[in-house]
Amino acid sequence: MKGPIFFAKILLFGEYGIIKDSKGLSIPYNFYRGALKIPVKNTQFSEESHKILLAFSNYLKNLDVDMVSFNWKKLNFDLERKMYFDSSIPQGYGVGSSGALVAAIYDQYAIDKVTILENLTKKKLLYLKNIFSLMESFFHGKSSGLDPLNSYLSLPILINSKEHIETTGIPSQHASGKGAVFLIDSGVSVTTASMVSIFMENMKKETFSNMMRDQFIKYSDACVEDFVHGNLNSLFKNMKSLSSLVLKNFESMIPNTFHQLWKAGIDSNDYYLKLCGSGGGGFILGFTEDFEKAQKTLKDYPLEVVYHF
Repeated sequence: MKGPIFFAKILLFGEYGIIKDSKGLSIPYNFYRGALKIPVKNTQFSEESHKILLAFSNYLKNLDVDMVSFNWKKLNFDLERKMYFDSSIPQGYGVGSSGALVAAIYDQYAIDKVTILENLTKKKLLYLKNIFSLMESFFHGKSSGLDPLNSYLSLPILINSKEHIETTGIPSQHASGKGAVFLIDSGVSVTTASMVSIFMENMKKETFSNMMRDQFIKYSDACVEDFVHGNLNSLFKNMKSLSSLVLKNFESMIPNTFHQLWKAGIDSNDYYLKLCGSGGGGFILGFTEDFEKAQKTLKDYPLEVVYHF
């Protein structure tokens, strides 16, 4: 490995809402990870990943040097040695594959970088987020910068608004707890840019825009508060409302095969589903008060537990 390992992330709450300045909560997920690697002579390496790094480095040369500058001598030398990003993070699944890559490049090659050992004031966090937003825009056309920030810090991040973000604590997991947050693999990868484009078109419609402002943000913000403070009864009540709202208004971002499954969870109260990242495919997030029960209902789908209540 060339550098340290960077983890995937999961945006528990705030997808699309944070575009409209709602709250959000993002946590690192160390089941998936990636690191920069230089292959030993005559060993196999990811040619595709290397090509992406070459294109990414060319993109970085055009960024505002007052915001961020890089050690080009060191980066070019490593790229000549066929450096690539060795990653288990699935692409197009909403768990921050490009965010981890961005964090790794910044960590290894940024000059005068903000380190994780510093006192991370709100000003420094916002500065990092803005740099990462510029860097990750190479992959998505437009980026909030939150995925690389989460991967870089490897800490839960509370988004209060676009200009107010902070690291936060979340309640300790209960390994033997009945409840869980889990991932369902939809089996379909999707590009973030295509889903964001659909959302921005929908926002031009008054009814959709009003729904986001008056309902979506209300329930999403409540879920963030409930999760951070461990108010489980209130969390599942608000999750049901949020899941119902997403099923009704984000149909195009929910894979067709999951519409019925989504509704069944709401009707039975066995589990509640929500988008993981931009939706359209990738992973779907599930919340349940009884994981064993949810597992039986969803027996045809592989589930990954992210967090135990």
